[in-house]
Amino acid sequence: MTPKIVHLAVYDTLADWEVGAATAHINNGNWHREPGRYRIRTVGAGTEPVTTMGGMRILPDLALADLPPTDSAMLILPGADGWDSGDLGAFADKAREFAAAGVPVAAICGATFGLAAAGLLDDRAHTSNVAEYLAASGYSGGGHYTDEPAVTDRGVITANSTAPFEFAREVLAALDIYEPAVLDGWYRLFGQGDPAGYAVLAEYEARQAAV
Repeated sequence: MTPKIVHLAVYDTLADWEVGAATAHINNGNWHREPGRYRIRTVGAGTEPVTTMGGMRILPDLALADLPPTDSAMLILPGADGWDSGDLGAFADKAREFAAAGVPVAAICGATFGLAAAGLLDDRAHTSNVAEYLAASGYSGGGHYTDEPAVTDRGVITANSTAPFEFAREVLAALDIYEPAVLDGWYRLFGQGDPAGYAVLAEYEARQAAV
């Protein structure tokens, strides 16, 4: 099987904690319907190393200009300092290109500001850190703001900075990585600390091993 590629946007001051749950569980194959179906690749403004908010250095796999939506299963956009200033506008432009092509986009924290400024949230249900934060972008979608940790509407996922597991749940659902009951167990275990979720995942592993 040739894996489908999920692209993670990387740039200086990327907020490490916001996307780790999503990217790790896309890439590792555990409890997947089809292990090996997806792989994570990083995309930067160029191919020079970037440094995350946590001080991690990442060498992008490819440059943004070399990424057509047809080569991707999803574009994931973490928060970073550059969103509010408009310095990451090229990534918002790419997100608009993805959305127009029907390829999912997932944005968390500051990246939701970028999507708002690019007009992607004017007519979609969405969320962010607080409504006032997005209002500062000048967008016209305030009436569609939803006070939820994470929201999906027509291929665009948004989440606030304190909801990495809710964000991951929406991403994993959009990619159809897990059976619905497995996704529920995954979220209960990792997002809510509910040990009953572990039993669901263990039962799925046992079923797969018996096949």
